[in-house]
Amino acid sequence: MQVRTILLTLLAILAAAATAYAKKEPIELGGVACQTPPPMHCPDANCPADLIAQTGSAVEPKTGRHFFLDYPCDLKPGEKVTFILSLHGAGSIGNWHRHYFPLIDYAQKYRLVIATPTSSVVPNSNPPSHVWNAGADDTYLQNIVDLVYAQAKEKNIRIKAFWLVGHSQGGLTSSRLIRTDFFKDKVDGFLSLSGGRVGGSPGRGDFGRGPAGPGRGLATGAARAGGRGAMTAPALPANDFSFIYETGQHEMDGKGLPETSAWAEREGCGARVRKADVVDTKAGYVYDSRPQTHPTDAWGRLPRPGTAEVFEYPNCKDGRVVYDVVREGKGHTEGLEPHITEQLIKLMLSAKPSAHAKQTD
Repeated sequence: MQVRTILLTLLAILAAAATAYAKKEPIELGGVACQTPPPMHCPDANCPADLIAQTGSAVEPKTGRHFFLDYPCDLKPGEKVTFILSLHGAGSIGNWHRHYFPLIDYAQKYRLVIATPTSSVVPNSNPPSHVWNAGADDTYLQNIVDLVYAQAKEKNIRIKAFWLVGHSQGGLTSSRLIRTDFFKDKVDGFLSLSGGRVGGSPGRGDFGRGPAGPGRGLATGAARAGGRGAMTAPALPANDFSFIYETGQHEMDGKGLPETSAWAEREGCGARVRKADVVDTKAGYVYDSRPQTHPTDAWGRLPRPGTAEVFEYPNCKDGRVVYDVVREGKGHTEGLEPHITEQLIKLMLSAKPSAHAKQTD
């Protein structure tokens, strides 16, 4: 009888402890209260301009600049997460990019912590145009990364992998950042969304008139990405990381996607293999509304369903991944559809974190 009483008491204690643990308040990161659905989220179509113009409720304290910080609302101590720093293109803004590549819709499912900042404004631009630069913006981005890592340490959250994601000039900026002393020993992977291909870029399609003239809005990003001529490719980075390249079919010239990748060769991957296509029956959230009176296929038209081709360079060394993804019939600015967005997240998460990368695991 005494043994039975002791066992019952122990079971009661364990049950009470489990109940108390289950009732723990979810973690709050960066002073930002998590919401479901995420705050400042666009509707399925016709996202209001005043909503897109928001820059986020998180504040980087050293510069006072705002950014979006999205994460799972039921985040618990001891969890492992993937941290993503996601950068918009030239002439764009954080919340447009947050819906162009809507990682926010999958933060809960795939345990993602996503920082989406907004770049500084080009001096004397009218209307104001946002472009990433290597001065104050680099400091701002480094501070955001330090803040997220500090929060993870304080809240006992384990960052298992860190990815840079960038669209257009944001991709070119990511390509530059990943070579810098601050980022090169932290980043496990880089996803370039129409922002240049590490290991040999395709030729660029004819962007035509694009938005209302060169140097205005996102057209600046296209020009810098090689939209009006060849661009000299930088040397391959010295550090190792996983790499995924995504582009619209119409952004490339008639030769299309290169069948080889110097980066895949550097990472010891096998010959390119085509995987199953990804089919979307639902359109993305956003597009560039400015050039739609004179639209071009290369720049991008209205968002719509579509199919994406996926190419893998398999068996890369140390568990890294290298992929190319082409969205059929799409250009530079149509927002990514839900299934291809999710597939890109899965490809990112399939990579083994780099041994050299700084994590909190």
